[in-house]
Amino acid sequence: MPRTVAVGLAVGAVLVGGALFVAASVGFDSDPAAETDATPAAAGVTLPPVDARFDYQIGQPYAPPSGVTVVSRDREASPAAGVYTICYVNAFQVQPHEVTWWQRNHDDLLLRDADGEYVVDGDWNEILLDISTAAKRTAIADIVNTWIDGCAADGFQAVEPDNIDSYDRSDDLLTLDDAVEYLKLLAPHAHAAGLAIGQKNTTELGTRGRAAGLDFAIAEECGRYDECGDYTTVYGDHVIDIEYTDDAYTTACATVGANVSVVRRDLDVTAPGSPTYVYRAC
Repeated sequence: MPRTVAVGLAVGAVLVGGALFVAASVGFDSDPAAETDATPAAAGVTLPPVDARFDYQIGQPYAPPSGVTVVSRDREASPAAGVYTICYVNAFQVQPHEVTWWQRNHDDLLLRDADGEYVVDGDWNEILLDISTAAKRTAIADIVNTWIDGCAADGFQAVEPDNIDSYDRSDDLLTLDDAVEYLKLLAPHAHAAGLAIGQKNTTELGTRGRAAGLDFAIAEECGRYDECGDYTTVYGDHVIDIEYTDDAYTTACATVGANVSVVRRDLDVTAPGSPTYVYRAC
C-alpha cells in the first residue's frame, strides 16, 4: 500500500467488512553493488521482466492499459489475463475487513501495547501482526503461507508481502530483526510454490532482504524520497517504482526510468472511471 507515516494508536474495535518469461538462476553470493541488469533468484521462479510497463491495481482490478505486461493485484482478485501478475499480500498487518476473523481465531497474534490495546497503523486503520517472537512469527507465517499457496494456485507469478516496515509503526514493540526473521519464513515457501517474492519499500533492509530470499523490489515513492538507488544497488534493474505525485514521477522517470519500471498512480489506486484515477508510465 502507499507508504504511511509511523503511527501507533490504541483501539478496542476496528470496522469490519480484504505469457511466459525466462526464470533467473540460483545464487545470492554476488556483490549486490556490482549488479546491473539482473539479480539471481531462486531456481524455478520467474522474476518480473525488467523495465516492463507496469500497473498497480491493488485497489481494484481492471483491464490493464495498452502495453502493460506486469500488474500487481490483491490476493483476493484474479490474475490479469496474459500478463505477469504479482499477488499483493498484507503480510504484516490486518486488512480491516479481516479483523473479526483474526480476533475470533488468532487474537493472540495481534500486537498489543502495555495497556492491552491493539497497536494500529493509523493511516490505514490496520492492526499490526505480532511478529515479536519466533513462536508467533511461525504461527503467523503458517497462515500467510496458505495465502501465498492460494496466489500460486490462482496463477500469479510472484508475491508482494506488504508492510515489512510495520515495525516503524509498532511503538518500538517490533524490530527490523523481527521483520527479517519473519521474511525468512515466507520467502522459501513462496519459492517452493513457484513464486518470486518482492521486497516492498523498507530501504532499511539493505541487503538483508535479499539474503532472506527476496528476489526484486517494489518501491513506493523512491523518486520522491531519493531512494531508488538504494533498491537498484541490491536488486539491479529488478525494481518497480510507484509514484503518487507528478513532480516525483518526473524525477523518477529522469533518474531511473530508462532501466526500471516507473508509474504514476493516484494514492487510492482507483480504477478508470473514478474521479481520482491517475495512470501514467515511462
